[in-house]
Amino acid sequence: MGFLRYGSELEILIVTKGHPFERDAFFSIFESWQDIAHTAVEQPAAQVFFDPEVAGSYDAILLYDMPGIEFRPGAGPVFHAPPASTVRGFRDLLDAGKGLVFLHHAVAGWPAWKEYAEIVGGSFLYESGTVRGRSRPDSGYRHGVKHRVSPVDPTHPVVEGLDEGFEIEDELYLFEAFEDEVVPLMRSDHAFVAENFFSAALAVRGEMFSRRGWSHPPGTSLVAWARRDGRSPIVTLTLGDGPSAYANPGFRKLLENAVRWVASPEAHAWARER
Repeated sequence: MGFLRYGSELEILIVTKGHPFERDAFFSIFESWQDIAHTAVEQPAAQVFFDPEVAGSYDAILLYDMPGIEFRPGAGPVFHAPPASTVRGFRDLLDAGKGLVFLHHAVAGWPAWKEYAEIVGGSFLYESGTVRGRSRPDSGYRHGVKHRVSPVDPTHPVVEGLDEGFEIEDELYLFEAFEDEVVPLMRSDHAFVAENFFSAALAVRGEMFSRRGWSHPPGTSLVAWARRDGRSPIVTLTLGDGPSAYANPGFRKLLENAVRWVASPEAHAWARER
């Protein structure tokens, strides 16, 4: 293996806001890591860091945010496009080779900015919409799913030490993932079919845990993947909803591996390959 960097401190930036989460339990993950220092910033102030010069001191950025969505009680959400400066800055970060980790609800961010889904490698839809020119239903969610995740390629550094996989209780998504364009890292043994999930569009209108009138084609079982964009190595993990997941040793190992890998020289060399 030899890809993961230990022994010298990494500096990571953690971006949050847009979706509720239990802060103390979440940040306890990073406080338990050795040789990784973290700085936390919330949206929209975080957008200042979407600039290679401002973000230059950080080895990687972990996004646990969900920007660009305004939820309204009893009504559908309003989607806001990011400022042009944010789009330009994000593109500059990718071209500069900043390592990125997208975590859980971050896959639903910036729905009005189509390129964001391409960067992430998938798109969670709170409303039915168009993905890559195809009409798609709103996505599905399911809290508290007990399932097992297993590595696709046990030799990849992101799944180092997780050869046997691990069991976890967590929220899962039935959503649009561009599986043919990513490096698959881990799969869940849960069945990703509509009858095992609930409608996101109904939930944001106050009808939680409902699939009334909703249908969705079978989705991906991938819960972790890697891709590259510009010169940046990227890892997306759809796990990580709440304290049960935060405390899971397998999840903590997977997330730490992802952060260390996107910050590594080897990942950056891979991202530059064409």
